[in-house]
Amino acid sequence: MKKLMILLLALILTACTIDPEEEPVPTDPVMEKPVETPSETPPVSEEPAEEKPQEENPFILPDEFSPARYRVEDTFPSASFQEPLALVSDGFSDERIYVVEREGMVYLLNLKKPDSEKTPFLNLTKLVDTSGQEMGLLGLAFHPDYEENGFLFVNYTRRGETVISRFNSSDRETVDLASEKMLLTYSQPYSNHNGGTLLFGPDGYLYISSGDGGSSGDPNDEAQNLTSYLGKILRIDVDTEDQPYLIPADNPLLHSEEEARPEIYAYGLRNPWKFSFDEGQDLLVAADVGQGEIEEIDLIVSGGNYGWNRFEGTRPYKDGAPPIDHIPPVYEYPHSEGRSITGGFTYYGDAMESLQGAYIYGDFISGTIWALWLDPNNQAENHTLLDTDFMISSFGLDNQGELYIVDFQGRIYTLKEEE
Repeated sequence: MKKLMILLLALILTACTIDPEEEPVPTDPVMEKPVETPSETPPVSEEPAEEKPQEENPFILPDEFSPARYRVEDTFPSASFQEPLALVSDGFSDERIYVVEREGMVYLLNLKKPDSEKTPFLNLTKLVDTSGQEMGLLGLAFHPDYEENGFLFVNYTRRGETVISRFNSSDRETVDLASEKMLLTYSQPYSNHNGGTLLFGPDGYLYISSGDGGSSGDPNDEAQNLTSYLGKILRIDVDTEDQPYLIPADNPLLHSEEEARPEIYAYGLRNPWKFSFDEGQDLLVAADVGQGEIEEIDLIVSGGNYGWNRFEGTRPYKDGAPPIDHIPPVYEYPHSEGRSITGGFTYYGDAMESLQGAYIYGDFISGTIWALWLDPNNQAENHTLLDTDFMISSFGLDNQGELYIVDFQGRIYTLKEEE
């Protein structure tokens, strides 16, 4: 009964099995509407440095995958959360981990003291609009040099818009709200399909996932529209003080003959709620929430078109000429197995030898946790690890590469290998 009530009240990630009524833009803003990002092209960052000599891969990549048996443990028995959506590490502390709540709170916890209480770190509840089920504080990323500069970046919704902002933590214990530097805003025509993940890539650039703008079936064709920020993976250079951000010189559409947003890295996505970098295999992996039939996992490449809304996974979805450059998913599953994919991470930690090099992901509705193994030719082999009653809204990694499961019902769990 509890799970049913939560599903009815707060289905953040659920795919649309029946086309809903078009959802209006929220009419009750929390604060004034943010200033639009200037329409002119932001300056281009300096040319990328020459590639460094290939170094030996530090990650363990077994020749084959043989899963073991697994269980979960409550990571923080004394701490519960209100609609948690992400668990993030700061890149320098092995003790600290941060949990993001949808309504705008970020809490700091000590991994070395799992029975300790959570500590408020960032409070954006007066900025964030949560009037729609898929709206709120959706993403958090720490700058690669956070230990030195104190910069962190957030993705949140406010009055029908997505806002990407930078904040500063001068003492690494709290965040000064007055330090907000708004980098990018873009309109959301409906309240759902907002994407939300922020991650710094190995190249030092900030990657942003955006959904197709919502309703059902991408009625405005946003995902295939290169002048729209929606239905995309975006890539920007945030290492500037003179501008909101810069455009990386090797972004794929920067010099396109078509009219296109230069921030776009990849497109044709429906709602890439979670994505991650697999540095061991040099991959960018995105889990794209499906419409009524298919959930998919995509290997994102620069300039790639992943087909939505002409395709849902490998299946034709909308009449019309399909994109000739459509990149199909590396793996997909039907709604008989799960109805809202939650992307995770490729595991390279020390605690679970059996999962080395496997991509761990789950489903918000079914609670299933899987491992996807890719061979050297990216042929996929999928294994069920656990069936749970969790509403899996996210996975997370600590600075040691150990894996955590975020349950939207309020708990954080650690995945463990059975002895």
